Amino acid sequence: MKYYVVKYSGPFGFIKPWTAVRDSETFSQQFLTQSNLGGIERKLFPELLQEKFDLYRIRSHRLAYDQVSQQQEQIQTRGWNSSKPKGSKSILFERPKAILIRGVLLNPVLHLAFDRKEFASAAATQHICLCRNEDILYPEEIMEEEQSVFNTDEERFAGYELVFEKTVKSFLVGYNRFDNNSPMYGWLKTIGNPVKEF
Repeated sequence: MKYYVVKYSGPFGFIKPWTAVRDSETFSQQFLTQSNLGGIERKLFPELLQEKFDLYRIRSHRLAYDQVSQQQEQIQTRGWNSSKPKGSKSILFERPKAILIRGVLLNPVLHLAFDRKEFASAAATQHICLCRNEDILYPEEIMEEEQSVFNTDEERFAGYELVFEKTVKSFLVGYNRFDNNSPMYGWLKTIGNPVKEF
């Protein structure tokens, strides 16, 4: 099968973990989940917004980067806590704060593979974001390759790819809120060295 591969790159890329504790177990901030990729596909092809949640045009992908920069982020809870200080008539409302460590990819490179040239051409005219809209990746080029080359060329197409299927190698990667919160599974395919050398 022929693939039309669009290469994207940028200075930064943030991938949001799907639970607050997930990264200590699966290091999820270095690969794209099905919902991440589905969001990218719908940004590139807004006509898919009305379709059932699935991947329709992106056939494969690969993500590589230089390193992960650990950055602190201050967050606040969603709800408010109320308390009445002793001896006071007024009620105090507050939102507790916490510090989280988030990983930001430095110099990410993302390859998106399509099976039709018109899809790749449309994608190559637009920017994308992995999760955070201030971390923009720009298209560089379109490459025409056989699927087997995309899956074996460790130099040009090195990176992580989460394969969205349930096998003995799979782990839980989220819940599909469009399908009664059914669990989503995948396994991590690694081609070459996803962490680029300086």
